[in-house]
Amino acid sequence: MEGVATRDVGISKTGETKDSFERGMELRASQTLFAEGARGSCSEEVMAHFGLREGVDEQTYGLGLKEVWEVPEEQFQAGFVQHTLGWPLQAGPMDKTFGGSFLYHMEPNLVLVGFVVGLDYQNPFLNPYQEFQRWKHHPVVRKHLEGGRCISYGARALNEGGYHAIPKLTFPGGALLGCSAGFLNSVKIKGSHTAIKSGMVAAEAVHAKLETEEAAGEPKEYQTAMEKSWVYDELKEVRNCHGAFAAGLLPGLAYSAASAFVLKGRESWTFRNTKPDHAKTLPADQFSEIQYPKPDGVLSFDLLTNLARSGTIHEADQPAHLTVKTGSEAVASNVGMPTFAGPEQRFCPAGVYGYSEPNEEGKRELNIAAQNCVHCKTCDIKATEGMIKWTVPEGGGGPQYTVT
Repeated sequence: MEGVATRDVGISKTGETKDSFERGMELRASQTLFAEGARGSCSEEVMAHFGLREGVDEQTYGLGLKEVWEVPEEQFQAGFVQHTLGWPLQAGPMDKTFGGSFLYHMEPNLVLVGFVVGLDYQNPFLNPYQEFQRWKHHPVVRKHLEGGRCISYGARALNEGGYHAIPKLTFPGGALLGCSAGFLNSVKIKGSHTAIKSGMVAAEAVHAKLETEEAAGEPKEYQTAMEKSWVYDELKEVRNCHGAFAAGLLPGLAYSAASAFVLKGRESWTFRNTKPDHAKTLPADQFSEIQYPKPDGVLSFDLLTNLARSGTIHEADQPAHLTVKTGSEAVASNVGMPTFAGPEQRFCPAGVYGYSEPNEEGKRELNIAAQNCVHCKTCDIKATEGMIKWTVPEGGGGPQYTVT
């Protein structure tokens, strides 16, 4: 690794150069540190190129949806924190979806509400956005929002694989940091503390490397130091918690309590994850379609109304940043819709994906409205047979969050 090259800009959606064309720049460096967050596009390329995921579990992810509400001052409770687990998920005997929520009060008079759904869910009819909207109607949530107004909406994928899904961290000329490496603690729904620590450790290791004759070599000291840090200790303690919920809510709760507070990761066994999240989806004929309540426009909202609150915008005349992978062109019409009832039209929290009416052959084609994308990267993770590739769009396209 000798650094990174920025992409060319000013290219039309048909691949032609426009008047605004500018060639990308090469940023050469002895050491390049990747801290792109969950499912970083460059980080994924690096892991594949250097084989950094060999011998570790498949990464599993969650989709986090979030709203920011402005509430009356008399309703505001400074420092209030509420986490929940389960409802409205785990609604049926075969629906063993891992997920939960958070609710925080933040000065001056804001309430941050969020819902996280594990993307290893099985039921293709599950709609994470609709689950989020339904959750807000629960009495312990509703009382914090009544009389207020929603002012922002967004979504993001989260690493949830934990300890056994951490890849090899270093390679010649660079390293992986933060959620690019998967350091999020899914039990705490928190990864900022581990990301900061990884940055501190990487800075020390790279600084030492730059003072040697092997400045562009592999910073192996970073790997060693991280394995000895409290980050690995913390993640090891909860390494089996997510996997335990494959048995259902109550068994998962019981095991997680014992693991996190008693065993603290000392159990001799491990719940392995050998399949990517898209391979966990089961055929639609094993489930009944979920009937979600209609939004009331006060506590719950239709998707397009909320999408406007994200400020999402993309320039129309640029190469598509959401594409069907080469060789997967027929997956949507031959497998996605007939076998899985088109889960892409439900898991996307921005309404990017839809299916056409049946053609003369009775097949339905996948439609992609990339201009709606909030860059959560869920499609890159959960699309049928992994058929979608997410890449970085040109310029500053995407959600324009002003309050988070």
